[in-house]
Amino acid sequence: MNYFDLPLRKIISIGESLSKKLESAGIKTIGDVLFYFPIRYDDLTKLKDIKDVRLGEEVVLKGKILQLSHSKTFKKNIFITEALVSDNTGSIRVIWFNQPYLKNVLREGGEYYFFGKIYFDKKSLYLSTPFFEEVKDKQKYFGKIFPVYKEIKNLPSRQIANLVKKAIEKIPELKDYLPDFILEREGYPKLKDAFEKIHFPSSVKEAELAIERFKFEQVFSIILLTLKIKYKISRQIAPVIKPDIDLIKKFLSTLNFNLTLAQKKAIWIILKDLEKPRPMNRLLEGDVGSGKTIVALTCALNCIKQGYQVAFMVPTEVLAKQHFKTAAKLFADFGVNIGLLTGREDKFISEKLKNQEIEISERKLLQKTEKGEIDILIGTHTLIQDKVKFARLGFIILDEQHRFGVEQRAKLAKSPIKENGKILIPHLLSMTATPIPRTLALTIYGDLDVVLLDQLPEGRKKVVTKVFSNKDKEKALEIVKEEVLKGNQCFVICPRIEEKEKKEMELVSVNEEYEFLKKRFPKFNIAKIHSKLKKTEKEKIMQDFRDRNIDILVSTSVVEVGVDIPKATCILIENAERFGLAQLHQFRGRVGRSDLQSFCLLITDKKSLKTLQRIKAILESKNSFELAEKDLQIRGPGDFIGKKQSGMPDIAMQALSDRKLVEKAREYAKELLEKDLHLKNYPYLRSKLVELAKKIHFE
Repeated sequence: MNYFDLPLRKIISIGESLSKKLESAGIKTIGDVLFYFPIRYDDLTKLKDIKDVRLGEEVVLKGKILQLSHSKTFKKNIFITEALVSDNTGSIRVIWFNQPYLKNVLREGGEYYFFGKIYFDKKSLYLSTPFFEEVKDKQKYFGKIFPVYKEIKNLPSRQIANLVKKAIEKIPELKDYLPDFILEREGYPKLKDAFEKIHFPSSVKEAELAIERFKFEQVFSIILLTLKIKYKISRQIAPVIKPDIDLIKKFLSTLNFNLTLAQKKAIWIILKDLEKPRPMNRLLEGDVGSGKTIVALTCALNCIKQGYQVAFMVPTEVLAKQHFKTAAKLFADFGVNIGLLTGREDKFISEKLKNQEIEISERKLLQKTEKGEIDILIGTHTLIQDKVKFARLGFIILDEQHRFGVEQRAKLAKSPIKENGKILIPHLLSMTATPIPRTLALTIYGDLDVVLLDQLPEGRKKVVTKVFSNKDKEKALEIVKEEVLKGNQCFVICPRIEEKEKKEMELVSVNEEYEFLKKRFPKFNIAKIHSKLKKTEKEKIMQDFRDRNIDILVSTSVVEVGVDIPKATCILIENAERFGLAQLHQFRGRVGRSDLQSFCLLITDKKSLKTLQRIKAILESKNSFELAEKDLQIRGPGDFIGKKQSGMPDIAMQALSDRKLVEKAREYAKELLEKDLHLKNYPYLRSKLVELAKKIHFE
């Protein structure tokens, strides 16, 4: 077993009570304690003269107690200890509240070090409830840089510090994960020293270097893992699917719009990847409405016409159905059989066969897919069930699923193609409308080659974004009214489906907003949609909205990704502060999908710094790529990869925002793999990557 995974009580003698307190905070192993890093440091090395203290500052004083008294307040029965402390420059009152045991600890005439904050009352400045040590004793804290930890319930920072000190004293000689050449070049401390320097440094600078070492180690390991995956994939064999230029030209000529230069370039890059004998592993990154789907389907048609099947996986049933209808329409003249496979509620599956949409049983659809009679199977996560098998799967498309690429490719390709005694791995194209900041692209998505769609189709107008307080909501509703009267449609997004308890009363629910809008606009057709509705109900509502039978659709975030309603020109978002920038950007992308001027109306009363930063960013950012970088700065990487779900430690999360550190780690990872691809000379690092692959997942 890894040393850090050993139970804490096997290493340190601790009582049952302390053990339970630690376990309540998720601290069970020796590693949990050692990696419980300080949140800041108190510098107890710098003494201040009493005459120089200022209101509101934290100070270290050294002085003699001239007077000492203990009393209780009359009204609140609070025990107060007050001392008059003096040094060569002056004197100051020192007051402790509710610490009666000090009667037996402090003594008049004793000389002490004190550390605390300066306050002011009606009499004068005073030092409030300071931490102290007697000068005649050997100092455990004063004269040192002392760590301050996030307190655990009934377990103060100093007690945590004592526990960490015991844990560090028990550390054996540990083999380092980081190669010696990196430690030497960067001046990083070795593993055991790093723990000592991060918890009990002799200077703040020493602590900062130890922190950087751990951040670097985490990022370096993640990048190394993704690059190894990339190298592994590059050594596998894939079907060689040559571009049929005549077919592509014929297909594009049937479209009722012109492709942008960026779309044409992306199609060509992907087609050139598909004709290589190595599996493509590419991320198609483009702004909302930039036309990623048509790029993917063009490349899919090229694969189908050369005898290979395509799997197209999307995050929601609504989007799967939309892609199914889009593909059926686009491929109508090309003799393509299209299957649709979605959630558990399905008893029958739609299939586009010979230009006729029919319903067949799931069992029959799966049989046809396994025989190779279905050319492209579109669906949700149901596609990765064991029962779904392909005859000649050559191309996988994942929409907004780039985090799962490697795992999903393996699950979809359960029956790989065998040709001339070789096993062929399908090509993979991931697509996302959530622009990925460069730091994250270099780390957790480092195994993917990126191609950008940085142009919007001709005639599209920039969506006008406006912010309103709840008091001014009527102004926003006037814009909604004007758009509907013009014959356009509107989304209204709410963070909740139903009303909740009092503490969340400020959150607008779909149900109450629906009732409110029906009264406010009695002549408009208003509907609501959310995740608790049956699949058939959701599909009918979305179809009615597409057919323009609904003027205003009140929804939760179920419409966040991919829903395409050209006549929707307005989206109103209640409690906008409850959504991250990436999500707000996705919502905004539900409108502005035609040549009509569109509006995004944000309703919020929150004035917190983060809310104001987010609102400012979404108003000012010129494009989604700039917005993504600002989102990373404001919210951190958790908004992109899901902090809780990722399994990634806090220190790695912090490091992912440090672009210079990420780029440095990437260069070192590439250098190491060029020297030793299989890490034969670094067995300890190799074992860490195995553990990392188990722990970190980007769901």
